[in-house]
Amino acid sequence: MLETVKTAFATLFVTIDPPGVAPVFLALTSGLGPRGRREVAIRATGVTFVVLVLFAFGGHAVLGLLGISIAAFQIAGGLLLFYIAVEMIFGQGGQSKSKFANEAVERDHKSNIAAFPLAVPLLAGPGSITATILLAGQAGNDWSRLMGLIGVIASIMAITFVVFLLAGRLAQLIGITGQVVLSRLLGVVLAALAAQFVIDGVLTVIAQARP
Repeated sequence: MLETVKTAFATLFVTIDPPGVAPVFLALTSGLGPRGRREVAIRATGVTFVVLVLFAFGGHAVLGLLGISIAAFQIAGGLLLFYIAVEMIFGQGGQSKSKFANEAVERDHKSNIAAFPLAVPLLAGPGSITATILLAGQAGNDWSRLMGLIGVIASIMAITFVVFLLAGRLAQLIGITGQVVLSRLLGVVLAALAAQFVIDGVLTVIAQARP
C-alpha cells in the first residue's frame, strides 16, 4: 500500500509538474490581484481534481469498452510519458506549455482561464490523465489502493494550490537557472517511471501469452 502511494505520488507530481505550470499561472493571472489569483488557483485545482478522479474511476471501463487491455495501455501510456519526459529534459516542455497557454488565452479571451487552459490541459493533461488511468488499473478492485490514489491526487492539488499562491516568490527565489535544473531533474524521474510502465506492460503481455 505504502509503495503504491509513493509511486502514485512521484508519477503524478512529475506529470502534473506544479513548478513548471507556475510561470504560466503567473502570466495568465498577471492582471489580477491576490484575491483574484487565489480564486483562479482554487478553481483550477478543483477542476483538475474532479477530472482526474473521474478518469481514475471511469478510465478502466472506457478501455474495456474499446477492447484495450491494461497491458497495452501501460505500454502506450509509458511511451507517451517518456516522450513528455524527453521534452522536459531538453527544455521543450515549458516552451510548449507557454505557447499553448498564450494561444488558448487569445481564443478564450481570459473568460475562464481556471478551467481552460490551467486545469485542462495544463494540469489535467495527456500525461497526468494517462498516469491516473495506469495507476488506477494497477490498483484494480482494491478500494484501499484506489482511495490511496484519490488521496494522492488531493494532496498534489493542495501542493499545486500552495505553489500557485507562492509562484511569484518561488520564481524569484530559485531563479531561471533553478527552474531549468528542477525541470530537467523531474524529466529524468518521469523517464524512469515511464520505462517502468512499459516494462510492466511487456511482462504482463508475456505472462498472458504463456500457455
